[in-house]
Amino acid sequence: MQVRSRFAAFFLVTFLPGIAGAQAPARLRVSGNHRFLEDSTGKPFFYLGDTAWQLFHRLNREEADVYLRNRAAKGFTVIQAVLLAELGGLDAPNANGGLALEGRDPDRPNEAYFRHADWIVKRANELGLVMGVLPAWGSYWKQGPARIFDARKAHRYGLWLGRRYREASIIWILGGDQNVETPEERAIIDAMARGLREGDGGAHLITFHPRGPGQSSLALQDAAWLDFHMNQTSHGARDHDTGLFIEHDLRLQPVRPTLDGEPRYETIPVGFYMANYSRLDRFDDFDVRQAAYWAVLAGACGHTYGHNSVWQMWQPGRKPVLWASSPWREALDHPGAFQMGWLRRLFEARSFAKLVPDQTLVLNAPQAGGAKLRAARAADGSFVIVYSPFGEPFTIEKSRLPMRRLKEIWYDPRYGVAHLVHHSDNQGFQTYAPPTRGRGQDWVLILEDEAANLPPLPGME
Repeated sequence: MQVRSRFAAFFLVTFLPGIAGAQAPARLRVSGNHRFLEDSTGKPFFYLGDTAWQLFHRLNREEADVYLRNRAAKGFTVIQAVLLAELGGLDAPNANGGLALEGRDPDRPNEAYFRHADWIVKRANELGLVMGVLPAWGSYWKQGPARIFDARKAHRYGLWLGRRYREASIIWILGGDQNVETPEERAIIDAMARGLREGDGGAHLITFHPRGPGQSSLALQDAAWLDFHMNQTSHGARDHDTGLFIEHDLRLQPVRPTLDGEPRYETIPVGFYMANYSRLDRFDDFDVRQAAYWAVLAGACGHTYGHNSVWQMWQPGRKPVLWASSPWREALDHPGAFQMGWLRRLFEARSFAKLVPDQTLVLNAPQAGGAKLRAARAADGSFVIVYSPFGEPFTIEKSRLPMRRLKEIWYDPRYGVAHLVHHSDNQGFQTYAPPTRGRGQDWVLILEDEAANLPPLPGME
């Protein structure tokens, strides 16, 4: 525990100066090539999300401030939370003792409840965080006994929310772990999106969080209101290739940015919805990293992290879901959350907005399974990034690269440290053997054009 505390303190010192005086971008938009998100000045925006589904419902102001400051300090950019929450969201009071709706009626929102939500949104924005707000969990619009919306109520609720948060830094996330399967459900979702657009004047991007494993693109590719795609690769198995979902979406027309909005959570039981799962077998920080690097190098505009205790804000005395066992305040500093901050720093230092996925770069490398390599190159030829999840060696035909002289760098995604190991020309074939090998021994190779004079990588020794 003492080592972890020193580690956390070091990281906070590293990141806190960057958030001093921070303010979330007022507007986000889709980039001109329809692959990424950017702010109103054209600066690329890396979507690094955290799933805090129960944030509005379960945390008071002091607790919410602890959570938000922690996530801002670690480098997260988006907080995904639900206004009408999944766990007791309509029947249990929030931390201040208020219900979200009077009589479970979306036409009768409780002003005290939403003033608390207002405070959280405002505080997040002050810390430089964009709120990824789900108006309602999926069970409330999906066909079934929990449904409270029809198309008319969905439109009115969306209009009310759009007006209320018009000036906030928000991304609207419809869905909520459910898929659109019937014309009636589609009409409800379309109506809520239309209400949000009318209410906020188009100030905010809109996406859709599907049930996993699933993709918004399967039912909503034709939705004019959908600004970018979101998939959920979910929690079913280890080594489930998150990059396949990204590749699928980027082949569609019209092209939209896409990302994984719910991959495997740190410490959640592996395959908990399968008949043969074991609650003792949990996803760890390697599973988190593997999912993230696979997705970003496949062309995602960012990535979302999750922790089994944090999404539900579990603490002793509260009924755990899916065997949550770490109090949420402690879970905030589990390894995967730190490592997501380092992922963002790397892909901003070697701009993710320039990346073009290119699997042909690597030869003699695993092409399937948990060891599968993923590679991408900068569109301007200034760098190449290759991720080897199990530290397996691979070969690159350097003569294909437009660089005359190369810097060869190993980046350790576990600790955010970069090691310059060699300078070379671009002749012939080179086999690269990562420093260590095996599950959990993932490495990133970065090849840079010496003539490009790129700034030092974060954590460069």
